[in-house]
Amino acid sequence: MASTIITCHHYYSAPSSFFKSSTRLNYHPLSLSLTNSSSFTNSFKVLSSYQPPHHSHLHNQHKGKSFSLKQCAISIALAVGLITGVPTFGCPIDAHAASPVLPDLSVLISGPPIKDPGALLRYALPIDNKAIREVQKPLEDITDSLKIAGVKALDSVERNVRQASRTLKQGKTLIVSGLAESKKEHGVELLNKLEAGMEELELIIQDRNRNAVAPKQKELLQYVGGVEEDMVDGFPYEVPVEYQNMPLLKGRAAVDMKVKIKDNPNLEECVFHIVLDGYNAPVTAGNFVDLVERHFYDGMEIQRADGFVVQTGDPEGPAEGFIDPSTEKTRTIPLELMAEGEKTPVYEATLEELGLYKAQTKLPFNAFGTMAMAREEFENNSGSSQVFWLLKESELTPSNANILDGRYSVFGYVTENEDYLADLKVGDVIESIQVVSGLDNLVNPSYKIAG
Repeated sequence: MASTIITCHHYYSAPSSFFKSSTRLNYHPLSLSLTNSSSFTNSFKVLSSYQPPHHSHLHNQHKGKSFSLKQCAISIALAVGLITGVPTFGCPIDAHAASPVLPDLSVLISGPPIKDPGALLRYALPIDNKAIREVQKPLEDITDSLKIAGVKALDSVERNVRQASRTLKQGKTLIVSGLAESKKEHGVELLNKLEAGMEELELIIQDRNRNAVAPKQKELLQYVGGVEEDMVDGFPYEVPVEYQNMPLLKGRAAVDMKVKIKDNPNLEECVFHIVLDGYNAPVTAGNFVDLVERHFYDGMEIQRADGFVVQTGDPEGPAEGFIDPSTEKTRTIPLELMAEGEKTPVYEATLEELGLYKAQTKLPFNAFGTMAMAREEFENNSGSSQVFWLLKESELTPSNANILDGRYSVFGYVTENEDYLADLKVGDVIESIQVVSGLDNLVNPSYKIAG
């Protein structure tokens, strides 16, 4: 999906002393529970910048349930997993603690994880067209080629471009045959732009203009992504009947989130461009888009920013999620996970609870700015309105080797200005979130009924 580049506005002025701490944040993307272990907790905070909640908070999350030694042991294991990047236990909460199931090492270490959000979104599309993937790969490899110092990088870039151009010419017929009939004209138009753009990139290389390579690469990959989206013919599966009346995003959408920065003298406001993936998380993404159209997040503060995640979505008052006016109750959605190789998502259970220890998610926590639904730790179906963005580098949280994949519903990635997420602080204000494309993919929108 092509997206407009949105820049953040910098202002050099006297620093602001405003800083507001949040005391109401009750949902955490990861609620680690450590009891009376100050030395471990202090070292854990230094290594991970993650602050575990107090024990009294855990009691609220359990809603009266006792805190067993087994759950404590698993929580400590998860904490260690976050530090090392590899989970200590591979067993679900209900499994016997004395018999941990460890994922196969070959699954955990299968090459460097893909960290680029655009690439993750392209590979997550429900298509099977080898020809376009073979064009995509060398264009993405330009990023690694540009890591070579000076103009020497251009020789490697040239090889990437020639490979992509040659592959496109050889496989164009197969690519066109893979386009959905209703989108074929648009897809062919993008292919023509892709061919012309690669010729332009070859001229850039001949001129030894290194600085112009990355912007042109980004443009070409946007064309590739557009072609691949044009291969998707309708929505590829039926959502389970029990969720069919919920707001569903049957496809993709994009939103712009404008945040007012309060305590940074160099950054007054920033607009984050976020692509939401309804192909792999229709319920979760649909719920979010529906709330955006209700202006639920407009004026809301950032409620957590601890170096591990940025989080928001906890409304004022006693409720911890969105109160549906039609029912006067909190609207919750199920845990929703799409595993690699599967045709439909699984619901209401983590992958390890389902015994899928080796499964990888289609939308992994690899990219800086991965967006997911927060929930109570021991209530899989407690997600409502609180969302978070992951800030940790994927070397610490590689696909299928961290404590988040398969436990929380990822439904999008920040694709523009994601680096500025690290500058957000508690108390910064979301001025607005607006849907800029894909709203027509939302079905069962409750905001229209409310309107």
